[in-house]
Amino acid sequence: MATVNETTDVVVIGSGIGGLSCAALLAKYGLDVTVCESHTIPGGAAHSFERHGYKFDSGPSLHSGLSYSPSSNPLRHVLDAIGETVPCTTYDIWGCWLPEGNFNAAVGADQFCEVLENLRGKPAVQEWRQLQRVMEPYAKAATALPPAAGRFDWGAIFTIGKFLPSLLPHIASFPKLSGPFSEIADEVVKDEFIRNWLNLLCFMLSGLPANATSAAEMAFMFAEWYRPGVLLDYPLGGGGAIIDALVRGLQKYGGELVLNAHVDAVLVEGNRAAGVRLRGGKEIRARRSVVSNASVWDMLKLLPDGSVPQRFREERQAIPPCDSFMHLHLGIDAQGLPDNLACHHMVVNDWEKGVTAEQNVVAVSIPSLLDPSLAPPGKQGIHVYTPATEPYALWEGLDRRSEAYAQLKQERSDVMWRALERIIPDIRRRCELTLVGTPLTHERFLRRHRGSYGPAIAAGKGFFPGPGTPIEGLLCCGDGTFPGIGVPAVAASGMLAANTIVSVAKHLQMLDDIRW
Repeated sequence: MATVNETTDVVVIGSGIGGLSCAALLAKYGLDVTVCESHTIPGGAAHSFERHGYKFDSGPSLHSGLSYSPSSNPLRHVLDAIGETVPCTTYDIWGCWLPEGNFNAAVGADQFCEVLENLRGKPAVQEWRQLQRVMEPYAKAATALPPAAGRFDWGAIFTIGKFLPSLLPHIASFPKLSGPFSEIADEVVKDEFIRNWLNLLCFMLSGLPANATSAAEMAFMFAEWYRPGVLLDYPLGGGGAIIDALVRGLQKYGGELVLNAHVDAVLVEGNRAAGVRLRGGKEIRARRSVVSNASVWDMLKLLPDGSVPQRFREERQAIPPCDSFMHLHLGIDAQGLPDNLACHHMVVNDWEKGVTAEQNVVAVSIPSLLDPSLAPPGKQGIHVYTPATEPYALWEGLDRRSEAYAQLKQERSDVMWRALERIIPDIRRRCELTLVGTPLTHERFLRRHRGSYGPAIAAGKGFFPGPGTPIEGLLCCGDGTFPGIGVPAVAASGMLAANTIVSVAKHLQMLDDIRW
């Protein structure tokens, strides 16, 4: 029989960026917080791991707004609030391998226009400049209200009201921000390359094309990427450095991270979340709240039968998932590589198939070019992936130890090898370490429903739910809740959940700790 052997104010399930952002803020607010992580290392989809002297990112490696302040990035706001920083190196180009040809695209409006003029001529540049002008008020509107001010209760009147003077000039722009970006772009853009480019940018942000990505997400991106002097960030030490900073903040304020702590169930007593039960029977009781950073579908598996209305369960189960990923993590001999090799690359095989078509878009990241500590001397570490386009159904039911699984890994990873050969032609000869990840890897190591990237909720056709649930004291954060998918969004979701738990007075005090 399980015994109660721990009590805390808040239990957070999962140590992804959303869960850690929530937990670290709650600890800063003065609450006792315990984060339960199923695996041996924290970070969820954003963790880093080491093999034979190489340090790899498991997921996101494209960041902005971390190295400067004030910033519009919600993750930077979390770090400001908990008094932590993430040292970064900066860069401004990424390689593009597109049907139109190969080139380096620079962030910043002027640099991109130079590339655009070479590819498409001055009329295309004029279209892009016009799109920038059209997007300017939306970008200002999208960044006028910091996510840190949000909460999902009556207290939002006061916390959002603090920013009312900066919001009022942008009220006219708000209605379109919740709709698809294509409704804005289609009024301006006719050039086929620019339309394809915007679809690619949307896909990088949300896993969806322009007609399903919210205008708010793209407005945020225009505010971040296409302003004068902009630089992109890469955390020194890899993406795991972000996780380390969040964990430091959590522990600095007395919070606890428990690894190898797999949550089997949320304890529900009298329609209130009373804590969690771990695998093995241990219970951790929660005086205030339980916050789930599990996926929107996996969270439902933790709830006792009958604890939520059937309609709520059916609505959440019906949310469509994005497809999964294929990954290559490679360690290579770097001797003789070009000096001007870019850190990040995007490969598109065929625009007509669409950016969401399986095996059509391949992302390549070589972060050890920016941070040599990530690879042994004379080596480079590479992460290649097909982002959110690998069908789980191809892998469902396969035994990971079987010959069929090994053969399918070889077949489905070939598109990544071929993409990488366009960048480094002799890559197979250079390769000294090869790790292949599949949707089953995603499902197993990230505890992700069908290995999914996250909910495929199309803008204009649905909304990401808020943190609340029908169970008192049970909240959610992560990519299954508002504002959605992507590192800035999941950090914002963690802030929203934390803010909703604490008093308005504490929330207002926290807002004073952030540079706007």
